[in-house]
Amino acid sequence: MKFDLETSVVFVSFITSFFAVFLSAGIVLGVPSIASEFGMNNIIQNWIPTIALLVIAVFTLPAGQISGKYGVKKSLIAGVIIFIIASIGASLSFSTETFLIFRVMQGIGIAFLNVSAMAMVVQAVKPQNRGKALGFTVTGIYLAGSLSPVLCGFLVYNLGWRSMFYFVIPFLILCLILMKWKIPGEWKTYENNEIDKIGYVLYGFGILLFIYGFTNLINIYGIVSVVLGVILLVIFTFWELKAESPAFNINLFKNMKFTSSNIAALCSYLAIAAITTILNYHFQYVRGWNAQLSGLMLIITPIIMAIMAPNAGKLSDKIHPQKLAAIGMGIATITLIILIFLDANTPIYLIVIAMILQGIGMGLFTTPNTNAIMSSVPPNETPNASAAQSAMRTIGQTMSLGLLTLIFAWIMGSLKLSSQYAAMIVQASQLICLICTVICIVAIFASLVGIKSKDSFNI
Repeated sequence: MKFDLETSVVFVSFITSFFAVFLSAGIVLGVPSIASEFGMNNIIQNWIPTIALLVIAVFTLPAGQISGKYGVKKSLIAGVIIFIIASIGASLSFSTETFLIFRVMQGIGIAFLNVSAMAMVVQAVKPQNRGKALGFTVTGIYLAGSLSPVLCGFLVYNLGWRSMFYFVIPFLILCLILMKWKIPGEWKTYENNEIDKIGYVLYGFGILLFIYGFTNLINIYGIVSVVLGVILLVIFTFWELKAESPAFNINLFKNMKFTSSNIAALCSYLAIAAITTILNYHFQYVRGWNAQLSGLMLIITPIIMAIMAPNAGKLSDKIHPQKLAAIGMGIATITLIILIFLDANTPIYLIVIAMILQGIGMGLFTTPNTNAIMSSVPPNETPNASAAQSAMRTIGQTMSLGLLTLIFAWIMGSLKLSSQYAAMIVQASQLICLICTVICIVAIFASLVGIKSKDSFNI
């Protein structure tokens, strides 16, 4: 392989994207063990994967402007270093509080990895090769999703949950070496802009209050938190329209392709992200499987995604990306319809069919949708576009897990998750899948709206 600049950038983006997702996807297998060791109830337990995603959502927009001002490679290096420190800290945690603090740090590091890796690909790779390059980057994400259930399940079952965090450290160090050795340049698009501190505070607290409140809608303080979060986000929007150097260029949403693609991304992740947790709970609590066997089953969907992503990326260079995205979400909707009826008597082959359909659907959706977002803005706005698509993904994922936390709390109260409450787990899972089916249909319509838009892509 000839390691020219484009190849090196794609390779580094692949590696960093892989490990940005690896723990996020794999930690689900360790959740029962972590919760058992620290004595967590079902509400706190569901925050183990959710809290990092919430922090990613809060820090994604700042990461976009910071990477544009100081350079995407520097931001990527900073993100990797933070991630390494947080992984060491999480592996040495001795209480619920210390563990969740280091999960917060991991979220900060991943926010910079997500934005900087994607922005570097878009700025370094020629437009005619962009879909293919993004396909390889997204493949790294899906490959992590494929391998993490098996590897993390094996590690948790044989070496304990702390081994998951030790495992990622040498690979993150390798990322630092590769960036130093193979990518000498920087990309700065907002070098002369001031950091919009007020905008970040408004956005950060707005998202934090909104999502935290969303997970507690059964209580009055949850409703108040959501309302306050929405008010702050509205104020943030008006502030950004007047700011000289906004944290995010709100005017990008005047482009209907950009807007519809982001709405579709938000809805798709909101609808789909909770499925892995639901299936893991089904395997471990309803069917009584161990983490290793559950991990082997959970590999099915991400493997299909990893196969589909690069091919969908190539297709999106030739066929309207949002047509492919709409078809993908239509297939993913069938998965959710099947899982609405998931219970202890559901045949394994039907679960496997649902997981295969999920992989095909999301594989067809994600890369074309990312290409639509990144290609619908001028080159100097790629950090903002990268931040937007990353924010939509992480907000959607966080709200999806927040929905899971909300429904489980509503049905189970503060009970600990265990096999003796399998009937409650089934009831909560079925209700979540029903709600997510409706959200998935909204994502289909969002993609269809984008197809009809007269806004042109930046190609």
